[in-house]
Amino acid sequence: MTREMKNSREIPVFFAVDNGYCPFLAVAIQSLIDNSSADNRYLIKILNTDISNENKRRIAKYERSNVDIEFVDLNYYIQKIKDKLYTRDYYSKTTYFRLFLPNLYPQYDKVLYLDSDIVILDDIAKLYNIEPGTDLVAAAPDDIIQFNEVFQVYAEKVVGVADYRRYFNAGVLLMNLHEMRRFRFQEKFIYSLDRITFAVAQDQDYLNRLCKGRVKLIERTWNRMPIEDPKIRTEDVKLVHYNLAFKPWHFEDILYKEFFWLYAQETEFFDEIQSIRESYTEEERFRDNQAHERLKRLAKKESDCVGDDRRFR
Repeated sequence: MTREMKNSREIPVFFAVDNGYCPFLAVAIQSLIDNSSADNRYLIKILNTDISNENKRRIAKYERSNVDIEFVDLNYYIQKIKDKLYTRDYYSKTTYFRLFLPNLYPQYDKVLYLDSDIVILDDIAKLYNIEPGTDLVAAAPDDIIQFNEVFQVYAEKVVGVADYRRYFNAGVLLMNLHEMRRFRFQEKFIYSLDRITFAVAQDQDYLNRLCKGRVKLIERTWNRMPIEDPKIRTEDVKLVHYNLAFKPWHFEDILYKEFFWLYAQETEFFDEIQSIRESYTEEERFRDNQAHERLKRLAKKESDCVGDDRRFR
């Protein structure tokens, strides 16, 4: 075991955002700070290609004595393959940036990657200090998959995971960069990108395909989505992930919305976020509500195009 793989006081945390998502990034960072420990140093690195200088200045204000913030411009790095990075709906190409971390940061043996549509309710160092062993990633099962049969079939038939219950959400990841480099992860991802198209969850599907068999599953309380589940108590939730259309800045009736607004009001983006909520139209809400059904239809169509030998398992 290398020195970096033991409990560490330096916690590298990566986000990836475009300019329009900076208000929500600020909320995520505020929640990280409010639940941080003075015993740790949090190294926040924000992967991007288009953040304005004004937004960089505003986000940089969240630095503290034990919180460093660095903006990492990836324009140069993705220039050769950016046309291959396909997206759909509201996704941007920033969603792929996490896949380049093993080669971008050879100085780290492991890092945290977090989506920006989250709030953190516990010290994120506790997640970082989970020991991944020789697994490539540590992550929580995806709640959307766990509660929907169409997506369960898609995960097993199209993505190829042996059991849908092991299909993980890639928005909260402990990445074992040391093992990912040994596995030649980036090389295999780019090879796969030329030959396999995942239309439903894109980079998340690639991660599940490439990492299957080498995933350490963590508690779903570390990646809790706003979906009712009587098995999980609110007081046990450590991180809320407002993924897909479950955005409290778009809808009023989102589970755990109180946590988002608690931290949002501490940021200088609060008025801006409120304005986003107030100006969001009924047409846009209708479109978001329809997006989930479109995604289910797409997953079913993809699954219907693949043979099914799961009965022989």
